[in-house]
Amino acid sequence: MPDFIGDAERLRAEKIALRTRLLAERKSKTPESLRSAARATLPTLVASIAEHSPTVIATYVPIGAEPGGPDLPEALRRVGTATVLLPVLLPGGDLDWAVYDGPAALRPGPRGLLEPAGRRLGVSAVSDAAFVVVPALAVDHRGVRMGRGGGSYDRALARVSPGTFTVALLHDGELLDTVPAEPHDRRVGAVITPSEGLSATADWTK
Repeated sequence: MPDFIGDAERLRAEKIALRTRLLAERKSKTPESLRSAARATLPTLVASIAEHSPTVIATYVPIGAEPGGPDLPEALRRVGTATVLLPVLLPGGDLDWAVYDGPAALRPGPRGLLEPAGRRLGVSAVSDAAFVVVPALAVDHRGVRMGRGGGSYDRALARVSPGTFTVALLHDGELLDTVPAEPHDRRVGAVITPSEGLSATADWTK
């Protein structure tokens, strides 16, 4: 008889162990290495956005050692005339969205996040985006994404319209052969790393 409970517990334990290792590796990165990675990553992302010419982009404000650096939203706002949406973390862990109006319009949010101060557009606003940039600790070649465990972006990605270009920004070494996956884990179509640039996953759609 299959041990579904035991399998689920083992899977969760694998995810916790992998997440712990990845967070420790990010914590060990120096400020200069983070700046260097951002300088290598952003041009690839900007070029991809220019190729797709979206009218609405959903992205985020990286904090700490997250790839992309704190200038990510501003860099994307300068590409074409697209509206840039940023997330607002709700008490239950879901993501609302608001238009990014520049660095001066950001305010401190929960968990050390920076959030837009403008009018909230609702959790479904992400479905208007034709290009979605998401944070991740790791992604595998199938497109399975590992976040920090809160499920916020799994819920957001479930609302993304079919055919939307979804990409995760990673550090080198975070594109893995396999990431443990649960049924609720949402996939992304591509990743960008400093050394390898843009890589499609098995979930790629164009």
